[in-house]
Amino acid sequence: MIVIMGAGGATGGATLRSLAALGATSRALSRDPARLTAGLDDRTLARTETLAADAADPDSLRAAFRGAHQLFLTMANGPHQVRHELNAIDAAVAGGVQHIVKVSAPAAEADSPVAVSRGHHLIEEHLRSCGVRTTILRPYAFMQKLLLLAPGIAAAGVVHGAMGGARCNYVDARDIGDVAAEVLTRPELGGDTYPLTGGRAYSHPELTALLGELLGRPVRYLDLTPAELHTHLTGRAGMPDWLAAHVVEIQQLAVVREESPDDTFTRLVGRAPRTLEAFLGEHLHRFR
Repeated sequence: MIVIMGAGGATGGATLRSLAALGATSRALSRDPARLTAGLDDRTLARTETLAADAADPDSLRAAFRGAHQLFLTMANGPHQVRHELNAIDAAVAGGVQHIVKVSAPAAEADSPVAVSRGHHLIEEHLRSCGVRTTILRPYAFMQKLLLLAPGIAAAGVVHGAMGGARCNYVDARDIGDVAAEVLTRPELGGDTYPLTGGRAYSHPELTALLGELLGRPVRYLDLTPAELHTHLTGRAGMPDWLAAHVVEIQQLAVVREESPDDTFTRLVGRAPRTLEAFLGEHLHRFR
């Protein structure tokens, strides 16, 4: 049995669908199983067992891992992420899980300039000490996060950032799900670390030019200082302070560490990754 922790998120949901497409069954954990089930298609529902579980509740986790042999661990970034993921890992290992696939971050290092990435490093170190087979996925920026820019573009045709001309790798969460499904169903792929990107890295000026072309009207990029962007995100965009700090940190990481596409996805899945043009085209109504 494959357990999906974080099944209600974009990556967890994509992994459920990809596993079902391969004919695999899985157990999806959620604090709200009814809501999770409502968002799944019939094929995925037929191959998915849903179970109530909360990463903050070790008792619920112990029940969730009975009879499981693999765990796919993906959780939203947040102040409690480290504790919650460690809870899930410990419960999985105690329950007999032998392979854990964790969604991490590109710069998961002890001295990373990104606080969330330092947390991922701590989780990875703990995971590797547990004696189970460990596979790490390192996706770059999710295309789905670009939808957060939609209100500002629809209202004023502006994207705010602090990246100058630095390029950012974007990857579709559905592609992460496809890789996860391959790793979970092909034992020979387990035990490695895989960076995941789309086929092209984009700067913010290139991104806004693409959006302008698709929308048929100008979209401009307003480059701010990191402090100005933090103020904009907490004030105008209403982000909590920790999340605004995270956005600024990952943008500054792209400035100091040049990002370029990687071919890992194509090697694992056997096709090219989804393009940013196609993703934006699917959701263009959100930006109008």
